[in-house]
This record gives sequence, C-alpha cells and structure tokens, in this order.
Amino acid sequence: MNRYPRDMLGYGATPPDPKWPGGAKIAVQFVVNYEEGGENNILHGDAASEAFLSEIVGAAAWTGQRHWNMESIYEYGARAGFWRLHRLFTEQGVPVTVYGVATALARSPEQVAAMQSADWEIASHGLKWVEYKDATPEAERADMIAAIALHTEVTGTRPRGWYTGRCSVNTVDIVAKEGGFHYISDTYADDLPYWVRLHDRDQLIIPYTLDANDMRFATPQGFNSGDQFFTYLKDSFDALYAEGQAGQARMMSIGIHCRLLGRPGRIQALRRFIDYCKTHDAVWFARRIDIARHWHETHPAPAPWDRPSQMDRAAFVAKFGSVFEHSPWIAERAWDDELGMAHDTATGLHSALFRKFRSASGVERLAVLTAHPDLAGKLAAAKRLTAESTSEQAGAGLDALTADEHATFTTLNTRYTETFGFPFIIAVKGLSKDDILTAFKARVDNDRDTEFATACAQVERIALLRLKDLLP
Repeated sequence: MNRYPRDMLGYGATPPDPKWPGGAKIAVQFVVNYEEGGENNILHGDAASEAFLSEIVGAAAWTGQRHWNMESIYEYGARAGFWRLHRLFTEQGVPVTVYGVATALARSPEQVAAMQSADWEIASHGLKWVEYKDATPEAERADMIAAIALHTEVTGTRPRGWYTGRCSVNTVDIVAKEGGFHYISDTYADDLPYWVRLHDRDQLIIPYTLDANDMRFATPQGFNSGDQFFTYLKDSFDALYAEGQAGQARMMSIGIHCRLLGRPGRIQALRRFIDYCKTHDAVWFARRIDIARHWHETHPAPAPWDRPSQMDRAAFVAKFGSVFEHSPWIAERAWDDELGMAHDTATGLHSALFRKFRSASGVERLAVLTAHPDLAGKLAAAKRLTAESTSEQAGAGLDALTADEHATFTTLNTRYTETFGFPFIIAVKGLSKDDILTAFKARVDNDRDTEFATACAQVERIALLRLKDLLP
C-alpha cells in the first residue's frame, strides 16, 4: 500500500467557524435510536437472536432460537421507553433526530405518528439492526435500497440522513454512491461536519458519538448510574461550550436508545442535562438535518483541486521536483512511498519529502547542497537561477547590491565553498541583506560537520517555504 486512505488530519489546528444560527457557541443534537422490532430475531428471518445492547450481561446469540428475555427488553423500549423519551423531549421543546431501523418503524405505526407529530427528523438506521462487517457490498447495497423503499412507505418521505451503526468498511462509500442523502453519520471522526469526495460528488459527513451515548450502560467500563451519565454529558458540554466561547464552536451529539435511557432510573439524568444546557444562552438545539442544511448553505463543499496524494507520478514530480533544488529524485522517492490525505498540505508533503532527503546517503545529500547556487553569485548575474531561487534572492534584495556589497558576497562565497565544498545556503525569505551577511560571516567559521548539518536544515526550510507557496 502506497496510498493511505484514512484522513488523519481533518481540520487540523484551525477548524472553521461553524457560524451556528444566532451566534450559538455549541450545537446540541439528540439522537433517539429506534431499533425495537428490527433487531436480530429468527422471526425476522435471522439465524439467531440478538445479543447487543441490552440489560443482559454477557448475552450471546442463540442460533435458531428465540431469546424471550432479550425480546422483552427490546419490547420495553417500544412499549414504555419510547413514550417516556417522547414526553420529555416534547415537554422541553427540544428537537430530535430518530435513527429509525426501517423494519422497526414498519412495526411501530403509533410511535412513527408520534415522531412526526413532534416534527422529529426520521433518518434511516438501515433495513434491520444487524451486523454488516462481513456482508458483501452487493448485499449491503440491496439492504440499503430496501431500507429506503420501506422507510418511504412508512413515513411518506425518503430519508435524507443515514446511519447504519453496525457498518462495514464499505458503508459510507455505498451510501454516498446512492446520491440521495444530505448527510451520512457512520463516522466518529470529528466534532464538526466535514465533506468527503466520493464517486465524483461531494458528500457531507455529520459525525456521531459512541462516548456521549447511553449504550455505555450496556457495555463494560460504561455508566452504572444516571449520575455518571449526567456528569459525562455535562463535562463534554462544558468543554465544547468553552471552545465555542474561545472562537471554535463545536457540535455535541448525544446517543439515546429507548430500551436503555428510557428506563425510569436513567431518564432523570437526561432531564437534568437538558435543564443544564438551557441555563446557557448560546446553545442551538438542532436536528441533524438542520445541521446538514446549515452546513450545505454556510460551508459548501470546497472546489476540487489537485491533491498531491492523488497525482500520478509524472504530474507529482513535475510540480514538486524542484522543491529541493535540482533534485527531482526526492519527489520521485516520496511518490513511490506511502502518501495520504495528511500529505496534501505544505507541512504534510514537506514531511514526505524531507524524510527522503534525510534517509539519503551522505553523497546524495551533498549533491543537493551543491545544486544550490551561490547567493548573489555568477548564476544570478547570468540569470541562470531556477525560478524559485530567482524569486527568493530578489525578495531579500540580493539582486540590487551595491558594488561593495557584491564584492563582500563574492569573497565570502569563495571562502565558504573552498572550506566546505558546497555553497552557503540560507532560507532568505523574511531576511534582509544585513541579516544574511551576519549569518554568512558567523557560519563560515564553523567546523564542517556543524555546517553540513546547518546547511541541510536550511535546505529543508527552503523546501517548506516553497511548498507553502504551492499548497494550503
């Protein structure tokens, strides 16, 4: 593998200002996962019973059998937990997104009517609440199409948001290719929405959460009481709200399951958290579709551009082969090695290139140093510098020296080259003629090992400055 597919950078150190409505410092978003009636069950044509996210510690799938206790726990979510959550959210006037499993929605017409009456968004949570990690892309795609069709029958409109949950490595690609979703949430990679380009189109991703999620009541090292859940939500909110006050607003998702948080011993934690959020002025309670529409309008997908990690070898070397002076072999080796989205910035690509420079032999690195021209030397006078070197030297005023200054540079160039066997190299951007001369006079008295290391470091700095002129 020489093209790494994961994005390990994201927005980096400078995420965008979301510009939430009303100047909100945080967007708080509640998701109610409606899975009851869509879980693994031989009644649903599955091979075994459900074993995930229940009150039964260490539950295992029973092949070919119904699991009565498991079924009744899921039934509690539909019969009691849902309505308890519905009352709380409607009393508080807080909007909700439902991740609705299509077959579960079809088996719960009263609950669907209540969701719609409350103006909750109903996004798709797939056809059934089952695991897709081993599914073929064809089978997963067929279930997605069936889920959209059934969802549309039950709710009257097709879903605009998607979250499989128990997904495969193919899920986001499959759903994006379908082309009809305002957002996909099968990722936990950020605190803000972001765009990905798939199948020659831009797809908005609105990340979800597994930490601020009541599923931790049913997992090892999770929440044991409502107080723990409330404290975790409050701490998360406080951290994100403070970041918003500092100019970096965020989004907070809270995941809820009817059969888990819908229990009386846990629901009060959610009530306390909503009350706590309401003590802050700059909070936007939103459905995920509202966040998606806001992002589409306020932060549209960036225009496509030539990313270094996606260039072919010839184009990559043509564009970046001169970043290290007259040394295209560095770009060639970098392209042949692993590149990913993290290398599509000046800092990232600089890392890929300087690694090849640093790992080269001493002879090869010396050749890079000797490829650099003297400062204000004969090549400059003959106008035979590279475009990069010409611009850099002119920017430092080295193309407009007095006769005395030129003589000084000539003397220093000769002495330096005779002493070390390579020209004096310094990243001149931002330096004056006096700054350069001061450094020149100081470095000419160094020992060779020290000066070789210094020159190599300056070569790397020059490369970074050049890349900053080419890349974000």
